Amino acid sequence: MHEENFTNRLVKEKSPYLLQHADNPVEWFPWGDDAFEKARTEDKPIFLSIGYSTCHWCHVMAHESFEDPEIGTLMNLTFVSIKVDREERPDIDGVYMTVSQMMTGGGGWPLTILMTPDKKPFYAATYIPKEGRGPVPGMREFISLVHDAWVNRRDELLNSAEGITGELVKKVGRDPGAIPSVDLVHKTYRDLKSRYDKDYGGFNRKPKFPSPQNLLFLMRYWKSEGANEALEMVRETLDSMRRGGIYDHLGGGFHRYATDQRWNIPHFEKMLYDQALIAMAYTEACQITGESLYEDTVRGVLDYVLRDMTSPKGGFYSAEDADSEGEEGRFYTWSYEDLAALLGSADLARFTEEYSVKKSGNYKDEATGRATGLNILYREGESSTDSGHLEEMKALLFNEREKRIHPFKDDKILTDWNGLMIGALARAGKILNDDEYIRAAERAADFILEEMAMDDGTLYHRYRLGEKGITGYLEDYIFLARGLLALYEADFVVEYLSKALLLADIAVTKFWDHEKFGFFSTGNGNEALLYREKEGFDGAVPSGNSAAVDLFLRLGRVTGRRDLIVIAEKTIQAFSSAMEGAPSGYTNFASGLSLYHGLPREIIMAGQSEGGVRDPSIDDMVAVLREGYHPEAVTIFVPSGSEGDEIRALIPYLEHYGEIDGKAMVYVCSNYSCSLPTGDPEVMRGLLRS
Repeated sequence: MHEENFTNRLVKEKSPYLLQHADNPVEWFPWGDDAFEKARTEDKPIFLSIGYSTCHWCHVMAHESFEDPEIGTLMNLTFVSIKVDREERPDIDGVYMTVSQMMTGGGGWPLTILMTPDKKPFYAATYIPKEGRGPVPGMREFISLVHDAWVNRRDELLNSAEGITGELVKKVGRDPGAIPSVDLVHKTYRDLKSRYDKDYGGFNRKPKFPSPQNLLFLMRYWKSEGANEALEMVRETLDSMRRGGIYDHLGGGFHRYATDQRWNIPHFEKMLYDQALIAMAYTEACQITGESLYEDTVRGVLDYVLRDMTSPKGGFYSAEDADSEGEEGRFYTWSYEDLAALLGSADLARFTEEYSVKKSGNYKDEATGRATGLNILYREGESSTDSGHLEEMKALLFNEREKRIHPFKDDKILTDWNGLMIGALARAGKILNDDEYIRAAERAADFILEEMAMDDGTLYHRYRLGEKGITGYLEDYIFLARGLLALYEADFVVEYLSKALLLADIAVTKFWDHEKFGFFSTGNGNEALLYREKEGFDGAVPSGNSAAVDLFLRLGRVTGRRDLIVIAEKTIQAFSSAMEGAPSGYTNFASGLSLYHGLPREIIMAGQSEGGVRDPSIDDMVAVLREGYHPEAVTIFVPSGSEGDEIRALIPYLEHYGEIDGKAMVYVCSNYSCSLPTGDPEVMRGLLRS
């Protein structure tokens, strides 16, 4: 650490990531006109550094270089330096990550971009070491090389920048194609199957990312095609993840990824979006299989979020760091001596066997490969829920761990990631029959709608320390609307369905591409960048466009609005050629395509409701729904009398559905045709199976 005290312009920002760099000797600017004007005035290139607050290698580069006064001086003489939080500004990150992929074939964080004062990039890299490593220059040499090129070979840099920018503009110019047949769904399955790790589950060998959208696609494929092998891939992956060190066996929740093939050595940061999407995958697997281990895992994930990642007002924080006390994984790892001091000899022997603990440690440092003498808790044997006594040992260790210095928590609240978690809690609450999860989803939804939305439905992206800011992006609207739709299907509060519809309609107004179809990532009111990105690839989270396909198909079927279905169809068309070229990169799109080609199913329940208390017969019907796996279905409840006025006004066709002779009824509809109404759960069960 440097001894001198510095303060730069980031000190006035709200982003925890930017604030982490507010005392660097580098004269950082936040993204904005001031930085670009200074670069033009002083004739300097821009050094753009993009990362996030819980990024381990961002910390490493900061400690090595950005906190070094000598490096800071060289950067200040050579560049105008800009820091961007990729979670606050996914639009900037998306554009320049695409640049990195075009120029280097890859990307990651920290992302380093050199560009002209008019934002045109000419160089891309990720982590740059302070000291050179073989042919890779260290930071001092790198700065000198860039300065020489900017002064003496600027034409080459400018030509490169113009060429890259031209290719970026072409990227969004693809004409829409025809809607692919169901053959593309089969092709996606075959592509995933070819990449599947038969030894330890997951896709690719290492590093291992959970990729829950792949698992959700495979479960839907199993349901629609009867492909048992698809379900086995899901089960083997979920079992391996739960055994591995990627799962926090003491506190619940999943780390971001594993650095090894067997899921045992995690990269320790915990991201909110991972918890949401992984919880969804385990929830659906629990519904299909009835496995208690999967329910236990869902509860471990969600209870962690409610305990450690929930604000007093109900919104969910973004992430927890990999590092604590200056060391990656320090909070989560144990020496053999630590455990021996806490557990008696008999318990120690059993615990160390169950959780793969070694006297010499089982954890090697990711960067250096050196043994640390510490242990990560993971299991080598078959997955199972722990016995009561093992749970007691784990509780003892958890309580002891709570006394440690916790990893840094990024406490900003993001609308899009909160939408994912609202959906995960609502689905889990509905399927596990747990009102606590549904109430938590309601609290979060109410917080977002009250604090981060304008009266006309316009959303903000980020909330922190009582302040909302940053105009919302496509994913904010789509992910929140999907979460609200899932919440409506869990609690039947019409306001959430109404807001989901409003957000979907606003998304079309703000983000729709009327010429080439699909949705832009940024809205009409967002800042103009090099080009207006339109993303379909499903990365760590589903793309806004693939999530929109699912949302608009479901809302169209709930409401009977054909215009919503058409939006989904045209979005599929916009990305059809990209899907054909790399199907396993578009698995959430493939799930939407499967939903589009499958037989739609609407389940309409009608009965008495007073003050939110429903006829018990409706609860019996919901219990029948809980028994089976119906990813193709949407569920609607129509209260009798005046209580149903709100939903009948929102969805006029529901006027024709109601109770009969004072008895609750269910209508099971498929392919624009409904069964005769029934109030008998057994008959309903048979209709759902047919």
